[in-house]
Amino acid sequence: MAKDPASEVLSNLDRLLPDIEMLYKDVHSHPELSMQEVRTAGIAAESLRKAGYEVTTGVGKTGVVGLLRNGEGPTVMLRADMDALPIAETTGVAYASKVFATDVEGNAVPVGHMCGHDMHVAWLVGATTLLAQARDAWKGTVMAVFQPGEETAQGAQAMIDDGLLKRFPMPDVVLGQHVMVGPAGSVAGSAGPITSAADSLQIRLFGRGAHGSMPQASIDPVVMAASVVLRLQTIVSREVAATDTAVVTVGVLQAGTKENVIPDEAIIKLNVRTFDASVRKHVLAAIERIVNAEAEASGAPRKPEVTPLDRYPLNVNDETASNRIAAAFRDYFSSERVKHTGPAPASEDFGCFGTAWQVPSVFWFVGGNDPVAYAKAKAEGKLNELPVNHSPQFAPVLHPTLETGVEALVVGALAWLRAN
Repeated sequence: MAKDPASEVLSNLDRLLPDIEMLYKDVHSHPELSMQEVRTAGIAAESLRKAGYEVTTGVGKTGVVGLLRNGEGPTVMLRADMDALPIAETTGVAYASKVFATDVEGNAVPVGHMCGHDMHVAWLVGATTLLAQARDAWKGTVMAVFQPGEETAQGAQAMIDDGLLKRFPMPDVVLGQHVMVGPAGSVAGSAGPITSAADSLQIRLFGRGAHGSMPQASIDPVVMAASVVLRLQTIVSREVAATDTAVVTVGVLQAGTKENVIPDEAIIKLNVRTFDASVRKHVLAAIERIVNAEAEASGAPRKPEVTPLDRYPLNVNDETASNRIAAAFRDYFSSERVKHTGPAPASEDFGCFGTAWQVPSVFWFVGGNDPVAYAKAKAEGKLNELPVNHSPQFAPVLHPTLETGVEALVVGALAWLRAN
C-alpha cells in the first residue's frame, strides 16, 4: 500500500528535529525587534536556499519569500512572523536572551522572544525543508513567507506595499499558526473570527503645572489621567452588551518627573480588542467622549490629543478552508489532539494577506505547555497562572511543540497540494 503524502513528507522529521531545535534555540537567544530582523531573516533565507527554494529577501524591509515550484498544482502560502518584543526574559532556560537593542525612539531596551515567533520560524524552516526533501509526494507550489513586524502591525502591510501581490504568484490558500497556552501536542482552531481586531491609541492630556505644595495653582493632569483610566473601565462593563465582546486595556500612564512637581501633561496609551465592527466603532467613540469630558470637567487649557498608534484587522478563517484543515488534522493527529476553540482576544496582521489577495486563509493555534502541568493547572482552576504570550516567563516546552508545529504546517499544506 502506498504511503499517504503526509507520512511520506514527515518521514524525515525525526532526523531533522535536532537541527530544528538548534535553530530554535539560536533564534531565541538572538531576538530582534520589529522591522529589525536582519539576522533572523538571513537564517530563514539561507535555510530556504539550502532546501532549493527561489529566495527573495528584503521584501517589506526584512521579509523573506521562498518559492518551491514542483509541477502543476495549487499554490499554498505558509507564513511565519519573526520579530521579538522589548521585554526582559525571566524564563531561566539555558538559551534565554540577554540581548539589548535600540528601539525606534532611540532607547536601549531588553529584547526577548516572549510571544513565540522564534518557534514559528523554526516550524516553517522545518516544514519547508521536509516538503523540499519529498517532492515526489506532492505537486504544486509552496510559498514560504517569513514576515517582519507583526508586533507593531507593520510587517504584513509592508510586504504587500512592497509588491508582494505583483512579484509572487497568487496563492490558493494562506495558512498560518501560533504557539499559545495549551497542552503541547494539540492543535486548535475554528471557522469564522479567530483573532480580534485591535486598536492602540495614545492620549495626551494637558494641564497646568505647579509646585506640589500649591495645587490650587495647577490643573492637575495626573488626577485627570487617573479619572480617565477609571472611567474607561466602564465602557465594557456598562456600554457593551453582555452578548458582545470587547477589551479595553490601559498599558501606559506617564506623568511628571518629581514627586513635588505637578506636571503640565500626562500620557495614556491603551489597547482595544473587538470582534464586531459596530462594537469597535462604539468603543472608540466612547473613549474620545470620556477623554474630552474629563478634560473639560478639569478645566484643561487644551483639548486632549488622541493619536492612533497601530491597528490590527479582524482575522476571519474561511469556513470551507477551515473545515478542510480540520479534517486533515483529525486524519493525521487523531480527534483527541484536535481541539475546537472560540476566537482569541489576541490580534494578528496575518489576515492582511488573504484579504489583499482575496483568497481563503486559515489560522490556528498550537499548544506549548507541558501536558501534565497544563492538566494539573486546569484541574486546580489555575490556568490563569500559567505564563501567557508576552509574559517575561513565557517559554514553550520544546517537545512535542516543535514537532507538532512542523507536522501541522505540512499536513495543512498537503490538504491542497496534489498528491502524485
